[in-house]
Amino acid sequence: MAGFRARTTEFVDLSVIPFPAVTVLVSLGDEPLTVDDINGRQQNGSVVVGLVPSGLRGRGRDIESLQVRLSPVIAHAVLGVSSELSGMMVSLDDLWGRDAGRTQEQLRAARSWDDRFAIAEAAFVRRHEAGRTIDPEVAFVWRQMVTNLGGVRVERLAGEVGWSRKRLWSRFRAQIGLNPKRAAQLVRFDHAAHRLAAGHSAARVAAEIGYADQSHLHRDVMAFAGVTPKAVAVAPWLAVDDVAWAAPEYLSKPRPDGLHPTVCTRRSVPDGLYPTVCIRRSVSDIRRSAPGMREAGGAPATGEHFYKPPGS
Repeated sequence: MAGFRARTTEFVDLSVIPFPAVTVLVSLGDEPLTVDDINGRQQNGSVVVGLVPSGLRGRGRDIESLQVRLSPVIAHAVLGVSSELSGMMVSLDDLWGRDAGRTQEQLRAARSWDDRFAIAEAAFVRRHEAGRTIDPEVAFVWRQMVTNLGGVRVERLAGEVGWSRKRLWSRFRAQIGLNPKRAAQLVRFDHAAHRLAAGHSAARVAAEIGYADQSHLHRDVMAFAGVTPKAVAVAPWLAVDDVAWAAPEYLSKPRPDGLHPTVCTRRSVPDGLYPTVCIRRSVSDIRRSAPGMREAGGAPATGEHFYKPPGS
C-alpha cells in the first residue's frame, strides 16, 4: 500500500508498466485522476486495474492518490473478482457499490497518511473476511511462480498439487485470470523490468533471468509493456519502486510479525513531476487460516496464503 502526492499542479501523463498484481487506485485529489488504455477505454476517479493491462496511462493535475497492489490470490476475495479483471480496468464503485464512496470519503477526511492506511486496511480486511477463497492448489502454484521469479515448469507444479496439467490450467485461469504459462512470464518480466530500471544492461538481464537471449527479452518486454527495454529502464513508473514498494507484499513474504515499517520520503522521478511523495505500509492483517494453508514450517500464513502439499 502506498500514498502518492504530486508537488506540482502541472498536467501529468504517466505510462504504467505492468506488474504481477491487481491494482486498486483511489483518487484523493481535488481533480479526479483519469486512467485510460490503448483500446480507448477510460475511467475517472477510483479504479481497479487487472493483470496485464494494455498501454495503460494515468493523467491528471495536482494528483493525490492511494495505491494498493493485491496479489491475485488476495484480490479474488477482496474484490469479488480477479480473473474477470485480466487486461481490464473498472470503476471501484462498480465492484464495491456504496462502500467505495464511503471509504473514499473517509480517506479524504483523514488527517494523515497513517490514518488513511488504517482506514484502507480495515476496508480490505473486512471484505477479505467476507470474500470467496481461492483454491489452495492455485494459491500454491502462484506462490511457486513468484518465489522462483517465473522460472517454473507447469507440469511439475501440477504434479506437486496432485492435479493434471489440464485441470491446473483450467482452475488457475478461472481464478487468476491468466493461464499458468502467461502468469509465469509476467512474473519474470516484472523481475527483468526492475533489473533494467536498476541500471543493468539488457544483455546481462537476459542472461541472468533465464531468457534464451537478448532478443527474447526484447520480445517479452514489448509484449507486456509495449516499449523497448531501453524505455522500461528509464520509466518514471519504476523510478520510485525501491521506495514505495521496497518489499512488495504481492511478491514477497512478510516479516514474522506480519508488518512492514511505514516509509515517508520524497523522491523526484526523471521528469521532475510525479510522484514526489511515497508512503508505504503493508496490509498486515489480511489473513485467513484454513486446513492446508500454512507457510513452510507450520506457522499460520500471514498476508497471502499458499498451498502446502500433504506430506511435504
